[in-house]
Amino acid sequence: MDLWQGLILITSIHLLAAASPGPDFVLVSQQTLSRGKKAGLLCSVGIALGLSIHILYSAFGLAAVIANSTSLLWLIKVLGGGYLCYLGIKGLLAKPIAPSASAESVAPVKPLSGAKTIGLGFLCNALNPKAPIYFVSLFTLVLTPDIPMGHLFIYGVWMMVIQLAWFSAVVGLLSRPAINRKFMRLGHWLDRILGGAMVALGLKIIVSKS
Repeated sequence: MDLWQGLILITSIHLLAAASPGPDFVLVSQQTLSRGKKAGLLCSVGIALGLSIHILYSAFGLAAVIANSTSLLWLIKVLGGGYLCYLGIKGLLAKPIAPSASAESVAPVKPLSGAKTIGLGFLCNALNPKAPIYFVSLFTLVLTPDIPMGHLFIYGVWMMVIQLAWFSAVVGLLSRPAINRKFMRLGHWLDRILGGAMVALGLKIIVSKS
């Protein structure tokens, strides 16, 4: 398979995977709605960077080891699921804005530094226990023993670009003024719903057998 065939195949599969609802989507939505467009974009950058972990071990053949090792997979599931539960609990504790408060008098959500926001996205993606199986399946389709290292680098960077482009589009949609005005009225409920979804995802990951 030549470079362009591999890129087309990776694009079609990974774009569908990125668009599927999951922990990354929930986190980007929560950060954008509660902290604004910049936070959503920084979180998206972190998620894209988190892919580098999976790309590296897949390229060096470690994905197959992790996917077939019961103890390693269990550890990743506990770490990933526990982290999602932690993020979800923070959302569940969101407090409503006082009805009498005006838009100007409402205190903004306490901001996180750029590095911490990127770190949230990075850890959410890097600790996803579903990733080893997905990446070993994807790379099996394009990797050959004689594949140039340059092709591996291009594939990896392209997947990160796809991930960032998708979530940037999600952030752009969720940061529209009309949606943000609705969020000002229903923000704490959205935080709680997204937080509950994260807790559910985390628990599902921890207790799942595959």
